[in-house]
Amino acid sequence: MATAGIKNRINIQIPTQTPNHLQGWLYPSQISYPSPSPAIILAHGLGGTKELKLDVYADIFNKQGYTCVVFDYRCTGESPGLPRGLIDWNMQQEDWKSAIEYARNLKGVDPDAVALFGTSFSGGHVIQLAAQDGRIRAAIAQCPFTSGVRSSLRVGVRALPGIVWAGLRDWLFSSDERPVMVSLVGGSGDGMFFFFFSEVRLIILAALMNAPDVMSTFHRLIPEGYSFQNEVPARLVLQLPFLRPGSHAAKVHCPILFGICGDDSVAPAGPTLKYANIAPNGVVKWYEDVGHFEIYYDEAFEKAIKDYVEFLRENLSVEAPGRA
Repeated sequence: MATAGIKNRINIQIPTQTPNHLQGWLYPSQISYPSPSPAIILAHGLGGTKELKLDVYADIFNKQGYTCVVFDYRCTGESPGLPRGLIDWNMQQEDWKSAIEYARNLKGVDPDAVALFGTSFSGGHVIQLAAQDGRIRAAIAQCPFTSGVRSSLRVGVRALPGIVWAGLRDWLFSSDERPVMVSLVGGSGDGMFFFFFSEVRLIILAALMNAPDVMSTFHRLIPEGYSFQNEVPARLVLQLPFLRPGSHAAKVHCPILFGICGDDSVAPAGPTLKYANIAPNGVVKWYEDVGHFEIYYDEAFEKAIKDYVEFLRENLSVEAPGRA
């Protein structure tokens, strides 16, 4: 059944290998094709949910003629699973693969004309997926996470010890019902080990994303009245430094666009540019003086979305009878 007030959007459930299905949105193509249509799959970054402007991207792509599939990872947003907010790289890779399989099996979709759109943390996901799945036709990685070490260092010296301590405590002593949580967006904390108990959860005050520009820009992604969970199980910090999705870029043989923010305080531009330059069919779009979350709105967004649409037109044909 279509979501009330949202034209051409359908609520869906995407099966996984577990009892917990992914909750998502389907935007069926609005063009009558003589043959199956191309499709784009979208998911968000670190702790993000589909409501944080992925609907804007999907709606624009859909109006260009693409079928779009948007989903929340397990334990995140509307998708079930415990602990709530869990971010696990391997689990999210499996969720992406479930969404790709779902899209390829949709009636009216060409299974060999599927593209991926990832932003921030999920930008790293699409790099790795496109390297491993030779059937992916094209990919867009917006302000992508490419180097765990470099991103981890952006947390800051003052906040890092407390966050690592929280990660160890969460990994060793927590349960799904009582995880140790760390804030996603906030300040760096006034000390190394500041924390407090919130009913059944231990929450660390220092945040994973704590740069001054993050504090002033992230809130614009959250729709009015939407209850966003600004905390995740702290065990993520033990995994993060060992992730290097950018290293897969050399094995991505489909066209892939890297949208790089020149003033990115979360996913540093330097490592991303280095990896983008080794992708055989990589396209780099550099957005000068744009911060990590500024790419989602205003002039930066308008410029980037035009680049994305043009890239897709060139690499994922939407031509159909009667379409200019």
